[in-house]
Amino acid sequence: MKILVFGAIVLSAAFSAAQDTPPISADTAHLLIAQTKAIPAAQKSKSYDLLQQLLADGFAMVGSEGKPHGRGELIGEAGELEDYTLYDIELIPLNGETALVSYNSIVKEPEGDTGLAPRYQRITDVWVKQGPDWKLKFQQSTPLRPID
Repeated sequence: MKILVFGAIVLSAAFSAAQDTPPISADTAHLLIAQTKAIPAAQKSKSYDLLQQLLADGFAMVGSEGKPHGRGELIGEAGELEDYTLYDIELIPLNGETALVSYNSIVKEPEGDTGLAPRYQRITDVWVKQGPDWKLKFQQSTPLRPID
């Protein structure tokens, strides 16, 4: 029960802070969406340098299987993505230096894939401003059920 109360307080504080947050500029919104699209493009084309540039130090992700993965793992798996489609992209500014980008994805992996990666996923990215650059700090992939 204490955890639920604590969680409610944290969410309430975050919601209040988000309401007082000045909006992110249109240029920044376009940049974050472009960078969001650049991550799977870099994975597909094995653009290790671009992935290094876009991922923050300490980057973490929770894969669609529910397990945590680090920066090195995401970069090391570049090239395993055969094709993808991103749609229903939404940007939610949290403050002037942090934003969420949430979207649906259709993933196609190479022939012979074990079928463990769900084809349809909802992905949420946390982007943070580090100096003049925006970096991907966290990513959560959630499988979409066929009925969703």
